[in-house]
Amino acid sequence: MGRLHCERLETDGRSQIVALFDIDRASAAALQKGAAQEAVLYGRFEDLVEQSQIDAAVVCTPTQLHFEQATAFLDRGIPVLCEKPLARTRPEIVNLIAAARQTGTVLSVAYQRRRWATYRTMRQLVQSGEFGAVRAVMSHNIENWQQTISGTWRDDPESNPGGFIGDAGSHKIDAVFFVTGLKPADVFARCNKWGSRVETTGSVSALLEGGVPLTMDFIGNALHFSEMLAVHCEQGDITLREGEIWIGRDGRADRLPVAQADCNPVVAFLETLLTGVENFAPPQCALPVFDFTHGILESSRSGRPVQLAVP
Repeated sequence: MGRLHCERLETDGRSQIVALFDIDRASAAALQKGAAQEAVLYGRFEDLVEQSQIDAAVVCTPTQLHFEQATAFLDRGIPVLCEKPLARTRPEIVNLIAAARQTGTVLSVAYQRRRWATYRTMRQLVQSGEFGAVRAVMSHNIENWQQTISGTWRDDPESNPGGFIGDAGSHKIDAVFFVTGLKPADVFARCNKWGSRVETTGSVSALLEGGVPLTMDFIGNALHFSEMLAVHCEQGDITLREGEIWIGRDGRADRLPVAQADCNPVVAFLETLLTGVENFAPPQCALPVFDFTHGILESSRSGRPVQLAVP
């Protein structure tokens, strides 16, 4: 992800990469050689914070490091784009929300679907009122994720609690809340690790606020990538599958052309800093994702539904 973010910064052209940090200096050097040749390399995070002259930071480290590193930047008034999940614990997320608010510093979470044209269009359709109230939501998510994690921090429950559901699945969970504008109320789930040290699959039955049923599946040991999100409203079914939006009404479904252009978290972060547009993914959005994810894990381990507090 560090390499991808560097490439996006370079492509955008409105900023310069001046510093890179990795405890594995060879990794940082490889990144410097490819996309950030003028950057200074740091092998200690403390040196980066204390010695570098930076205007903003992108945090792409394992999840358990996010809180400490994002806090260090926010305390110095340095805006942060942080990879998901935002932090390992709920108190850490709450503290990051408070730190961003108290310092008036931008903190964004890299939930890229919030900047994809399809999801933004779907959000506008669902929340416009044109199709009436949401009656049910279904989310189907499969990915060849397990095949990539052996020997990495993603297969470590201390570093990646929730496995596929907490890692790649966090994007899909956030997308449900982003599109519908609804928060989770309760959840019942079954998960399986399928030979990994962390959860690889999950089957979820939940309720969103207002009693709206939500069905989600997470299959992290699939053989390809695919996702589908369907929002069934009083007067129409709005479905996003394989990058296309379909509107179902009067016994038929028609594909809806998407006029908006795609964007990504790096460009959105720069737009917020340089032009003042609204923060596309403020830290507050990480809280319902965390609560829902850990509700899934708790329910799977206990075999019982878990009630969630709706803000």
